[in-house]
Amino acid sequence: MNVYDCTLYHGGLKGAETAFGENAEKYSVGEVIFTFAGHRLNRDRNTVTLSEEELQRGDISMELASRMMNRTYYETEKIRRVLQTIFHMVNRGHQVFVVGTILDDNSVKGGTGWAVELAKLFNRPLHVYDQQRRHWFTWKEGGWQEDSPKISYTTFVGSGTRYLSDDGLAAINQLFADSFGE
Repeated sequence: MNVYDCTLYHGGLKGAETAFGENAEKYSVGEVIFTFAGHRLNRDRNTVTLSEEELQRGDISMELASRMMNRTYYETEKIRRVLQTIFHMVNRGHQVFVVGTILDDNSVKGGTGWAVELAKLFNRPLHVYDQQRRHWFTWKEGGWQEDSPKISYTTFVGSGTRYLSDDGLAAINQLFADSFGE
């Protein structure tokens, strides 16, 4: 796989997404940041501001999103826009990498969990670095299995917590080093 053929998709927020973007830049991986009007980004290289029509393509009922993630999402415009934006990231990226916390119900904590649920729904290769357990896990056969993943597809998503730990940052750095070499 040629690094110059690869593209990272993310949302440009602080924490994990910024770290994924910085690594993409370091290794000369293409980078596309999806956003919407009025959304503040921490990283803003190669941004694609989704139009109202494009956002609607990623729309989902908040009731369904709440049920899929075993938590309650209320009808707020910003949350809806974030979920719609995540749809575009996962729809474009074939492999999905997330940094966060895997919960007992196999979902992932926070809004990041929506990227995880969409990856499961779209049958994408899915990997989560659990900051609590300090290890990567891959979704296989309906459950999480410890793994040491590599970026294996030319399009991939990098998402995760805004509260990136030192271990989480090291995991992202190592993922890129293992996948693209020092």
